Amino acid sequence: MLNYLFDYLQSLNFPGAGMFGYITFRAIFALVLSLIISVWFGKHFIAMLKRRNISETQRDEKLDPFGVGKVGVPTMGGVIIILAILVPCLLIGRLENIYMILMIVTTLILGLLGFADDYIKTFKKNKDGLNGWVKIIGQVSLGLIVGLTLRYSPQVVIN
Repeated sequence: MLNYLFDYLQSLNFPGAGMFGYITFRAIFALVLSLIISVWFGKHFIAMLKRRNISETQRDEKLDPFGVGKVGVPTMGGVIIILAILVPCLLIGRLENIYMILMIVTTLILGLLGFADDYIKTFKKNKDGLNGWVKIIGQVSLGLIVGLTLRYSPQVVIN
């Protein structure tokens, strides 16, 4: 979204607006924004999860070979990672780019699978989580969508 704003500002000869056209500037800006989101939002999100006692349940103590003891560790931390990826991409990326669209769709679908798995483990108290076949079908379907899009989209460039 900011990309289109800076394109407009550049057409008005606004000083410094052309800098946003460089991929290196946008990449560094996205990196810094992602770090800020993950650190600031992550701290508050993990504190909220701890307050609400949304934590990991351990299947069996014998299955913990390294002795890390995941009991009491907040779950659903992938939300932090997904936000740290998607917010900079939506703000800074060129949303007409097929690769950007595929990355956003892939991140959202895999994030939804992970969220459903954590939700079942945490709130439904089913330690197995989402059925393995559902995960496989979701991932294979996503792989087919991405593969067919890359194969048949005229925007994809193969050298």
